[in-house]
Amino acid sequence: MIRGRGVDALAAAGLAAVAVGAAAEWPGVRPLDPAGAMMLVAAHVPLAWRRRRPGVALALVVALALPFHLLQYQHHAVAPAEVFALFTFAVLGRRVLTVLLGTAALLAACAVIFAMGASGRTGLEQVGVVEAIVAVVVGVQGWRVHRARVAAITDRAERAERTREEEARRRVAEERLRIARDLHDLLAHSITVIGVQAGAAAHLVKRDGPVDRAGLADTLDGIAATCRDARTELRATLQVLRETEPGPRAVPPGAAGIAELVEAARAAGLDAVLAERGEGRESPEAGIVAYRIVQEALTNVVKHARATAVEVSLVRADGDLRITVADNGRGAAGAAGGGFGIVGMAERARSVGGTAEAGPGPDGGFTVTAVLPLGAGQRADAR
Repeated sequence: MIRGRGVDALAAAGLAAVAVGAAAEWPGVRPLDPAGAMMLVAAHVPLAWRRRRPGVALALVVALALPFHLLQYQHHAVAPAEVFALFTFAVLGRRVLTVLLGTAALLAACAVIFAMGASGRTGLEQVGVVEAIVAVVVGVQGWRVHRARVAAITDRAERAERTREEEARRRVAEERLRIARDLHDLLAHSITVIGVQAGAAAHLVKRDGPVDRAGLADTLDGIAATCRDARTELRATLQVLRETEPGPRAVPPGAAGIAELVEAARAAGLDAVLAERGEGRESPEAGIVAYRIVQEALTNVVKHARATAVEVSLVRADGDLRITVADNGRGAAGAAGGGFGIVGMAERARSVGGTAEAGPGPDGGFTVTAVLPLGAGQRADAR
């Protein structure tokens, strides 16, 4: 299969044969002789490289055709090769060079035409040659401008579409991560508390002596309350995936629900204390993050720390909400090494422009500390 330069070479040979036949059939001021035929064929040879070197091909065609014109052979025979070379350069060459070279070719053609004016060429023919050069340069440049404009519009549309798709994928990923964190915090906390309370109820039933019905009832009531709270939170989380579900959307718990978490930890057998200081009101986003961090921290205390006491501290000062959850358990040995709880707390804090850290406490045990801006929504947007 012939491609590239082979096609150009065949096209140049065919155009040269047609030009020689036309010049022999319709001679100009001077009849076509062997010398003129060689010059005419030589003017078509550079067209074989018109796509690889469009500027060089145009310059060679003009240089080789100029003696053919000056010797008064049939001018129209070589005109198609000149126009073809100029068109190729106008399409493939640089725009500024195209305009400059087109103008130079126009001036050179005018000079040649006016120099041959005494040989019988009419003014109409001279104007026709000038118009042909101008039409090629202006027409091709207009087409290139239109093509560049269409390409720019298409590129902007494709970039906008890619941006929308990337934004949609990013939001889906963020929503999946948020739901995964919510489910982890909710289920881990609820199941841990229920497990501890169920173990306490089993201990009350199995021990020797009379059964403490009041204590057993309190434990079972605690299990039921934990199940109800878990069901409510789970419904609120899953409603995100059910946009068509009727009824009002449940609001996720905020900082006001931390007292219930402390009460649940107390029901699980811990000496849990909640201390709040300072004034100020956190944003809904910061409140939800604070609730989840305390929830995960208390879950780790109940599940891993083997602690007997835990203190939750909420301090609002200097535009920040400082959260501290400290226990008297096994310290770093009580941390969950293979889970995602501590990582999830740090991710939640970063999502609202805050920080979260966890490590051994100064007096033993394990301490979780988080600092959240009270205006978390505005600071996260600015970040």
